[in-house]
Amino acid sequence: MSGDLPKDARFATRAVHAGLIPDPYTRGVVPAIHQATTYVQPAPGDFVEDYDYSRSANPTRTALELALGELEGGLGSAFASGMAAEHALITAHCTAGDHIVIPDDLYGGTYRLVDKVLTRWALEYTVVDQRDLDAVEAAVRPGRTTLVWVETPTNPTLKVIDIAGVVERAQGALVAVDNTFATPVNQRPLELGAGAVVHSTTKYLGGHSDAVGGAVIVSDRALHEQVRFVQNAIGAVPGPLDCFLVHRGLRTLHLRMAAHAVNAQACAAFLRDAPGVSEVYYPGSGGMVSFRHPDATRIAGATRIFSLAESLGGVESLIEVPQAMTHQSVEGSAAAVPPDLVRLSCGIEAAEDLVEDLRQALTG
Repeated sequence: MSGDLPKDARFATRAVHAGLIPDPYTRGVVPAIHQATTYVQPAPGDFVEDYDYSRSANPTRTALELALGELEGGLGSAFASGMAAEHALITAHCTAGDHIVIPDDLYGGTYRLVDKVLTRWALEYTVVDQRDLDAVEAAVRPGRTTLVWVETPTNPTLKVIDIAGVVERAQGALVAVDNTFATPVNQRPLELGAGAVVHSTTKYLGGHSDAVGGAVIVSDRALHEQVRFVQNAIGAVPGPLDCFLVHRGLRTLHLRMAAHAVNAQACAAFLRDAPGVSEVYYPGSGGMVSFRHPDATRIAGATRIFSLAESLGGVESLIEVPQAMTHQSVEGSAAAVPPDLVRLSCGIEAAEDLVEDLRQALTG
């Protein structure tokens, strides 16, 4: 039972047990999937916690949210997608006329949300290379900057950002970290001073490419309540089955991330000496590798084990060309991606097979 875990339980133990409160009727080790959309009230307005209607709360979602909060060290809220989570956090925290700072290398969907949607409500933004902490500080507008949005490692060139350093330079603005690539196995931003963490739970947390979802985890209860208000008001909530699948994925996260890292390290090592490869990006942990090659499109279509597909973080390996796929929305902006960049999501297959697949794709 999650609430009975020792406070000093290690991450692997918490990953296995977080949020798994036994069913009160059957005592099942794994909680039931609650498909109910509504709940009987003994009297009008008399209901337990938020269980009046499943947009507001659902027991399967609650279990996932408890687990997410446990692993990141905060208060969790689950959403129907990573973009729904981002939208909820930004709209919960920011108001019209606010200014935010975003990285110069980031997921295309995040840029699209900020540039094409939120600017319509007078939100302003500045793009900056957040490895330069002086540049971060210079981009902050005192009294107007309410949010500094961080990705680390960034998507798709895998820049590593000093989270604690950004917090020091943010001048009181909320620092929110997209922790999708690193996962709480490799970093926990709230422990480094960030005020919020977001995830596309579709990726490593779910881990099996079979459930779309997102999450916001915050350290401040007042901000948590604001996020929950937006969650209920807008209604971009995940269904019970998706919550169950993501929660099940969390239980093996630490094992999968170790396997992803072994394979990514092997692929990165091979690519550094591979013919035609000009640059290799790998931060030393996690399962993502990017590289540049003038024949990027051909290579992406020539692999046999790596599937040519968007997304990442599943047990199977994927390959893509971001400029033509996940990052079309940043074309022509300060966050534009070069057309010769290839991004790999290294799965948990045999490392030797992945390396050989890249070899034949590069030389074929």
